[in-house]
Amino acid sequence: MQRIIKGKIYMQRIILAALLGFSGAALAEGGMLQKDCSGCHNLTGPAAQTLKDAFAKNGPALFYAGNKYRQEWLVSWLQKPERIRPAGMYYGDHIKPGAKGDEIDTATLKDHVALSKADATKVAHELMELKPHDDLIAREKIEPGTIDKMMGEMNFDKFWGCMACHLIEPEYGGLSGPELYTAAKRLQPEFIASFIRNPQAWEPKTWMPNKAVSEGGIQKLVHYLEMLSKEAANAK
Repeated sequence: MQRIIKGKIYMQRIILAALLGFSGAALAEGGMLQKDCSGCHNLTGPAAQTLKDAFAKNGPALFYAGNKYRQEWLVSWLQKPERIRPAGMYYGDHIKPGAKGDEIDTATLKDHVALSKADATKVAHELMELKPHDDLIAREKIEPGTIDKMMGEMNFDKFWGCMACHLIEPEYGGLSGPELYTAAKRLQPEFIASFIRNPQAWEPKTWMPNKAVSEGGIQKLVHYLEMLSKEAANAK
């Protein structure tokens, strides 16, 4: 009887994976994702549909990780995690009054567990199979090009106001969103473009605004983030 029940559960997972466009291996019983990551990350979708659910997230949704991340970055980061969101997943839970206003309460932040190389490689492989939004990615075409640093920063900060929430180098920029000086290293360029174009297509309740950026503006922002990541890599 137990074998029958376990078999039914396994098949339900495979069917769910098929319906959502996932590979069955990523959700199979015993897979590291389902076993070790589901407590903090949404692996099956859909994205949070209410602000309450969005604010309650302990970690970023991973059910579209294969559309979002670069696999080589995942393997590296999972072995040596570095904080990407200075104020945690929802900054409102991790701030306290300070001498100059609100400041991050680091005592409330938890470090991500570090994995062995073998486990990081396995988890990264499973994550890259999660691709329910291939349609959104397919719409994007990144044109080759570069942007002047001064003009890129002016576009990023003055025109679009992105620095209010995002760091463009350590300790320079906003703290409520993820830092962006390594964004092009960790994220696929097509995802960056698609998320700028319509953040709510990926996360309906994200606090990232849709600024109706033009096609040319999107290309400039992608090139600027690519430049920042190269600078960050050279600085190490």
